[in-house]
Order: sequence, then structure tokens, then C-alpha cells
Amino acid sequence: MAAAPKRVPLPAILLANDLLDGDVVFAVTDANGRLAWTRDPALALVASDDAAAESLEAFAAAELAGNRVVDAYLVDVTMETGQPVPRHFREKFKTLGPSNRPDLGKQAGDGISAGQRA
Repeated sequence: MAAAPKRVPLPAILLANDLLDGDVVFAVTDANGRLAWTRDPALALVASDDAAAESLEAFAAAELAGNRVVDAYLVDVTMETGQPVPRHFREKFKTLGPSNRPDLGKQAGDGISAGQRA
């Protein structure tokens, strides 16, 4: 019997890539209380317990099966000034944009809250 995959430490957010344009997206609760996607990492839904993490994983599985996103996975975060910030370098990069062009991507203000800019 294969062991269940190990989950990242909580708190965590769900990160994926939009299948059509490749942009990094984050799970969020929409105005109707349903899970949806946003390009703004400051709005990402934070799972603080196992039930919330399982809900995000189920959403990821459905979105993968529906061919809306690829490479969906939970990312462990810390909370800084009320916003989730990934603990690992790779995911921090994904929340900002290209490191060689600060005028492009989320760090330039395209789909990111002003308080989150680098």
C-alpha cells in the first residue's frame, strides 16, 4: 500500500497556473461563497486547519479535471501584515513576476494589491 502524500505545513494557500494564459492564480472565496481563482496573491484564501486544506485540495482536483488550471498545489505561508507570504523562494517568485523585469508581472501592479509590491 502506498503512503499518502505528505501535506505542507499549515497555514497554506492553493496556487496553480491558469491553463489558457499560464499566469499564476490563487484560490479565493468569491462573493457567493464559492471557491474561484484570483491573480492577486494578497486575496488568496488561507487554510489554517485540515478541513480547509482538504477543501482546497478537492477544489484543485476538480479544476485540474475540468482543464481550467495546471500544477495546482498547496503552498505553506506566513502571515505578514495580514497577507499570506510564501515561505519558499520559488513560490515567492510566483507571487511577484520576473526577477529581471520589475516593471512586469504582479510586482508592477498588474493584479496585485499595492501593499504587496516589492
